[in-house]
Amino acid sequence: MMNIKFHIQELNFYFNNEKVLKGINFEIPANKILGIIGPSGSGKTTFLRALNRMNDLETGTRIEGKILLDNDDIYRVDYDVVALRKKVGMVFAMPVPLPMSIYENVVYGPRLSGNNDRIRLDELVEKSLTAAFLWDEVKDRLKTSGMRLSGGQQQRLCLARVLAMEPDVILLDEPCSGLDPISTAKIEDALTELKKEYTIILVTNNTKQAARVSDNTAFFLMGELIEIGSTEQIFTAPNKIETNDYITGRFG
Repeated sequence: MMNIKFHIQELNFYFNNEKVLKGINFEIPANKILGIIGPSGSGKTTFLRALNRMNDLETGTRIEGKILLDNDDIYRVDYDVVALRKKVGMVFAMPVPLPMSIYENVVYGPRLSGNNDRIRLDELVEKSLTAAFLWDEVKDRLKTSGMRLSGGQQQRLCLARVLAMEPDVILLDEPCSGLDPISTAKIEDALTELKKEYTIILVTNNTKQAARVSDNTAFFLMGELIEIGSTEQIFTAPNKIETNDYITGRFG
């Protein structure tokens, strides 16, 4: 039986009374990569940010419906939002390394959570950087500033920083948007390995990337979920004409 990580039930989302997400219903299985595609303004990032309540940081937002994480409603009044964001980590489009060493970037979150065991932190750094396909490139210069890494390395450092918090879910909002093909390939390779241990949700404007790395793909348009299915089905035999028009480049 498939293990479901998220249940999305009749999700409507509003920014200042504008309905940005409209009646979203679907399930996200654990240990798979879900690709979310659609043109700009279709609600992809808003949906992604709803999964760890990042939208709460903006004024004028309102939600209807439910998002269940491991069958627990993350929008119930007494839900621990800090714990949620540890469990559901996020990597943004623009890499933002902290102005400190590579090592301190990775251990920043665990230190804030009270982990100061040097041996444990050393293990976390190696494990997280290895999982982000970065360890071999930086293992001899961990005291170097993370700001001195290339753009692709910085993005993998940000991924390692999320992994060091030992989440269950990784959200990625166009993580390869400004990267060269080699850096993009390394991040895609990392994601393919990471799904063995994590549930991964990837918003991408690159349909070819979704086709390469996603197990399942969801197509959003104008705040609505138009279609979701296996990536192979979505890209070879979509059920909806809008999906076909988008992936064949007729609009977007």
